[in-house]
Amino acid sequence: MRALVFETPDKPVIVDRPMPGIGDGEVLIKTRTVGICHSDYELLAGRYIIPISYPVTPGHEWCGEIIEVGRGVKGWSVGDRVVGECVVRTPERLHHFGFSMDGADREYFSVNPDWLHKLPEGIDDKRASLIEPFTCGFYAVLRSGGTNASETVVISGGGTIGLVSAAAAIGMGARVIVVDPIARRREVALRLGATEAVDPAQDAVAQVMELTGGKGADLVVEASGHDASLANTFEFAREDGRVSMVGINIGRRIPVELGTIQIKNLTVKGCIGSPGVWPAAIRFLERTGIDLTPIQTHTFGLDEAVAAFQLGKDAAQCIKVTLTA
Repeated sequence: MRALVFETPDKPVIVDRPMPGIGDGEVLIKTRTVGICHSDYELLAGRYIIPISYPVTPGHEWCGEIIEVGRGVKGWSVGDRVVGECVVRTPERLHHFGFSMDGADREYFSVNPDWLHKLPEGIDDKRASLIEPFTCGFYAVLRSGGTNASETVVISGGGTIGLVSAAAAIGMGARVIVVDPIARRREVALRLGATEAVDPAQDAVAQVMELTGGKGADLVVEASGHDASLANTFEFAREDGRVSMVGINIGRRIPVELGTIQIKNLTVKGCIGSPGVWPAAIRFLERTGIDLTPIQTHTFGLDEAVAAFQLGKDAAQCIKVTLTA
């Protein structure tokens, strides 16, 4: 079978590998689609939030089909379409699938079915590979109390996590304003159902205040991790507002007026990953019918994965690059 392997930092290659077998209590998955995530580029650069080693196969935003069921496995059948969680526990340790253990950027792989979730018929393979990032955006909104049709939500950052956070808030009924400097991301935000998309080059805080009648947002989701966005985060919020920090900016320090938290009586929460929300997030996508596919701007075959990773660095062109196996 074919597999993408990061042999060392900055060295992605396509290799031939033997077909994997399965043990008792495992299932064999045929990969259908895999998204390329910003954190895959962190892995390719030689860094991640937990210890990693090489060679490693990336790929944690995936959809696949069960083609073989191991002895002792109950509740799963050949032909089931599935997605899988990223943070998983093995007998040895807690792993991050696609980082500290090989991921889904290969034609076949075996997994413990405890990590899996069945896909409803109404969610096709392309949308399904966005479920993992969607769970993160869904969690970012829920962690700060969720939202509803009476509220305005500002999403600061229109990359994948910002856009799926916007989709979650839109699905909950909120008015959503997305702030991002890249025109293509703003256009996709509007296609997803955002009410406004703001270019921060024109004083983002002033624009948000004008759009909210000087009040500010009930909920701000900081999804970019960039210095300028972080510096504006508390300014976007109204008095007694909530802030959800999901954008990653590790190892950097920026000047922020922390007194704004007290002056506005803000509730600020950090979040990472999507613990405990996968079944709810899948039901949410199924019942709302939200179409996330505008986020998927480019598609490549697995054989073209090296070129796909190269193109994916171009933020002006690409939002989400998807691989098909």
